[in-house]
Amino acid sequence: MSGVTDSPLQTGVHLQRSVQGAAKAEVRFLTTCERTVVWVDIDPSYHRGALSAEASGVIANAATTALNQRIPLVLAMASSGADILGGIAALHGWGQAARTIAHCSGVVPTFTIVTGPAVSGPALLIGLSDFVIMTADSYAFVSGPTMVAEFTGIMMTNEQLGGTDAHAKQSGVASMVVSDYESAVSSLEHLLTYIPNNVDELAPPIHTDDASDRLVPEAGAAIPDTATGSYDVRTVIKAIADDGEMFELRERWAANVITAFITIDGESVGVVANQPMILAGTLDIPASQKAARFVSFCDAFNIPLLTLVDTPGFYPGKDLEWRGMIRHGGQLVFAYARATVPRVCVILRKSYGGAYIVMDSKKMGNDLCLAWPTAELAVMGAGQAAAILQRRATPEERSAFEADYSERLLNPYVAAERGYVDAVINPEETRREVSAALVMLRDKRERLAPRKHDNTPL
Repeated sequence: MSGVTDSPLQTGVHLQRSVQGAAKAEVRFLTTCERTVVWVDIDPSYHRGALSAEASGVIANAATTALNQRIPLVLAMASSGADILGGIAALHGWGQAARTIAHCSGVVPTFTIVTGPAVSGPALLIGLSDFVIMTADSYAFVSGPTMVAEFTGIMMTNEQLGGTDAHAKQSGVASMVVSDYESAVSSLEHLLTYIPNNVDELAPPIHTDDASDRLVPEAGAAIPDTATGSYDVRTVIKAIADDGEMFELRERWAANVITAFITIDGESVGVVANQPMILAGTLDIPASQKAARFVSFCDAFNIPLLTLVDTPGFYPGKDLEWRGMIRHGGQLVFAYARATVPRVCVILRKSYGGAYIVMDSKKMGNDLCLAWPTAELAVMGAGQAAAILQRRATPEERSAFEADYSERLLNPYVAAERGYVDAVINPEETRREVSAALVMLRDKRERLAPRKHDNTPL
């Protein structure tokens, strides 16, 4: 990575270089991915990176420049919060920065690299970013251990409260965790190869010699013989992807759903897939949030969506219902329902009930719905149906009911007859069919509804 670029993009771009040593912003050219970005550094050596009003102004000015130049915004963060010595002006400063970064949303992609502390206001700036990369020794929280101890009596360290383990596994704040700053920059450059500069562009194509019509027998071989057997859906994703490469995000958070970028025929594609290895691939609150956020990002930046379905439904439980499963499940419904990018759905195995609808079903507006012969589309599984409809039956009667139910209803052909599945394909043909569909859909256009903005379930 070089310093300030000599690219023509820099002509007429005026950034505050630094203020009191706390923050600096510049246009940088990332040599690995050949991309120009607006880069903001918060210097932790000056007042532990505390943001004065002037330093926050640098962030706001950088975000405005990213908007005007239509290039990504990168914030390298190590800050102890608003500068106490700056008083109320420092608080207003980061509020100004937050507002400007929010204006970037859906126009240019935003990234944050957290290399140290990110406390209070700066922590909320992280929450505004599309993607957050944390180094191993970084941490972030809105209220620190002292406040937690004072209000709750529970003693915690910085790492326990807001370390990488907490944000990678519990909160979902961290899109990825890396060892150090150099690894963070490398991961950022890799991630940028899948993402366009702005809402008006497409992601740059990536050269590949992998034939788009390559057969993928290994995809179907991943499915176990038993209906309840688990497998790693990453095997299927990598089989479909160019050169077997995928870039997974939020790997440890809500691991029952996979969100990743791949390329097919050199074009960037966002993948959402149920993961049968974790919670049998059921959808819960974190999984719904994770998938919804990813679908929304891909839709905002013109990245086609591939959805791979194998889920028995929503995870049941009073705790999830009380915590708002309806609202958070609605986030995923909403994200798919409003998405206008090319959307292809492949049903691998189980697709039951509400989760079938939520995972980009035909009536949710996908452009092509494919199913493998192993697909099971129904309101519920045979065992669940028997438990409800054959409560008073003998074990033999229930067994006969389940066998008949499975034979008549748990197959993709009933749905195909009604137009809910466009084609039943052999698993080895999946890459070829998906690639052909995406080529056909490259010129897809949808008229957006005239409104100020939608009201996403939160």
